[in-house]
Amino acid sequence: MEGRIEVSEWSLEAGVLLGAMVLDLTLREPPKALHPVVWMGTLASWFEKRALPCKGPVTMFLTGLCLAVLAPLSFAGLAWLVAAGLRELGPLPYLAGGALLMKTTFAVKGLAEAADGTRQTLESGSIEQARFSLRSLVSRDTGTLTSAQVSMAAIESVAENTTDSCIGPWLAFALLGLPGAVAYRALNTLDSMLGYHGRYEYLGKASARLDDLANLIPARIGAGLMLGAGVLLGLPAGRGWRLVGRDRRLTESPNAGWTISAMSGLLGVALAKSGHYRIGDGLADPDSSDIRASLRVLYATTGIALPLIAGLLALRVLWWQ
Repeated sequence: MEGRIEVSEWSLEAGVLLGAMVLDLTLREPPKALHPVVWMGTLASWFEKRALPCKGPVTMFLTGLCLAVLAPLSFAGLAWLVAAGLRELGPLPYLAGGALLMKTTFAVKGLAEAADGTRQTLESGSIEQARFSLRSLVSRDTGTLTSAQVSMAAIESVAENTTDSCIGPWLAFALLGLPGAVAYRALNTLDSMLGYHGRYEYLGKASARLDDLANLIPARIGAGLMLGAGVLLGLPAGRGWRLVGRDRRLTESPNAGWTISAMSGLLGVALAKSGHYRIGDGLADPDSSDIRASLRVLYATTGIALPLIAGLLALRVLWWQ
């Protein structure tokens, strides 16, 4: 079209990811009323409340299966429509709008700020405030955690969410574009809200298993990138590698143990969830300073992930040409 700026497909997609990263590091999260993840959570809560009349595990499971499949597909379809509309407007609207949409699928700065908030309250000497602060990072009961256990939980959350909040949605974007990243975030949100044991175990079982499947590759790549970040930071990547080999299967999740054990080895601290696992057994318990160290690993990991994602974007563009 006359007067239209010609930009390569790879430049557009790479620009969307880079723009989203800049937005993540410089701006606050969008208002809740405009945040797609909040919409996803509202949908999950709506289904959860209406699952009460469901009788029996089979009905609950089938209801949850429909939700786990249809919700990500629906949000992906909406993302595709938005992206297609933005493309029709031209490269600049697509870059700006795509970056805004992509930014809602991951949270590097938000994860780091939540963990650092817990670190600051620990260092202020208020264990009660630290326990309360930790609730923004984990779903476990924090009411009786010791200072070391609070540090453990914060570091574990940083390690696990390196996959869920960074590497996973970026890989989905690299392979499937904005619809893929949005679908990934929808499935991950469903798992975080419904995929737990207890009253609604069967309602969330499909979401949990599909989320495990979606993270099989991102978790392993995330652990490898984390060890690479450790090398750049001068941390003992060899010990991290050994702990990944020894302890990655200790968690109930088939994926969480990869990045948690890598982080445990890099920092030289044990990471445990009472009654469930202890990764890095034999190492010292962490303190608040180790939370700060885990954030350095987080930022270094995401920094070296970006070129990898850019390369995968290039391969996707070449594949479809």
